[in-house]
Amino acid sequence: MAPLPPLAAIRVFEAAARHENYSRAAEELALTQAGVSYQIKLLEERLGAPLFVRRGRGVALTELGRRIAPRATEAFAILGDAFSAARAENESVLNVTVSGTFATNWLAARIGDFNIARPELAVRLDVTDRLVDMTASEFDIAIRGTQTPPRTPGLVSEFLVHQMVTPMATPEFLGRHPVRSRGDLLDVPRISPSDEWWDLWFGLFDDLAYESARPKGLLFDSQVLDGNAALASHGVAVLSPLMFRREIATGMLVQIFPEMADDHRCFWLVYPEHKRRLTKVRMFREWLMRSLREAVGDDPLGMLVPPDQRADSPGFPSHSG
Repeated sequence: MAPLPPLAAIRVFEAAARHENYSRAAEELALTQAGVSYQIKLLEERLGAPLFVRRGRGVALTELGRRIAPRATEAFAILGDAFSAARAENESVLNVTVSGTFATNWLAARIGDFNIARPELAVRLDVTDRLVDMTASEFDIAIRGTQTPPRTPGLVSEFLVHQMVTPMATPEFLGRHPVRSRGDLLDVPRISPSDEWWDLWFGLFDDLAYESARPKGLLFDSQVLDGNAALASHGVAVLSPLMFRREIATGMLVQIFPEMADDHRCFWLVYPEHKRRLTKVRMFREWLMRSLREAVGDDPLGMLVPPDQRADSPGFPSHSG
């Protein structure tokens, strides 16, 4: 591509050519008349030929100027259309990157409610546990599950909810493998028995002779797969009730015991500081916060209490940057 003169000089030339007047061009571009004259002179030096000639109180285009002016106007119109389209798309599309468990087990079943409430806004979901550089990507919002909020300059991290876990199974499985006491769990098929969540849950009780299981049986590396295996009646899985509210409500899964263990991981809403006031970000944030509180109900286990307000954990306040 042939090198172009400075774009600022071309922009000044285009305005001066339309008005055939330096003063009006200066007013349109918020420049001084001297500033316009300087940019035109710079452009003429690059071209090696004049673009304007003086005519009374104004200026007139030279033959060279008349050949260039329409194409300059057309080029800026094309650029204007391109950026206008990009701006309209950016305002009408919300790009969200979200961890697999939260997306599959909670958000997917509810995102339609947001779409109904805001039909003018399209939501693009990127489901991945890979951390995304929010400061250098097209994503507007991220939802991540970590023990501490993402601490990246230029990002806002807001606490969403704790992740509490407890054993769950289907009525069919419990009909074949009755579990009447906590100790019975040691004798029935358990899904991912070496998962640290089992250690956390059994660690709540001092009256059980529990030892961490060696890898055996069904072993998965995600709560989504553990939950699907439990729903298929393959065993008892230790899961987060928040992620399986509908399955519990419809009786597909049974929370076997009331006790829950704190995974010490929380879900966080993360977005760039400079997007804080964008309407689409604000609307999604408000909907997500409201939906989570409706899902948790009266919050008997404090799942909506931020970590910095809990007596049993260090402070991890929501923060910017």
